[in-house]
Amino acid sequence: DTIEMAIGTIELQLYQLGRTEVPSDVIGELVMALLRDVDDVAYVRFASVYRRFADLEVLSDEIERLRDQKQRDEERRRQMSLGL
Repeated sequence: DTIEMAIGTIELQLYQLGRTEVPSDVIGELVMALLRDVDDVAYVRFASVYRRFADLEVLSDEIERLRDQKQRDEERRRQMSLGL
């Protein structure tokens, strides 16, 4: 169900662009954004291929960015639930 919903979300975003052709990098970025919210491991695996990580340092940096983003997202959710 999650995969079908993800595909539907990406398709909708592509249709909303109103273009007959969409560059592959736009699709790749949409996929990465969605995977970031759905599955951390799938995101890192996709990003490592899509962005062609050259070494473990680059991979480690991306994982750290993902952790930071998740932490910021969680903090925003907590603030919203508190009405701040």
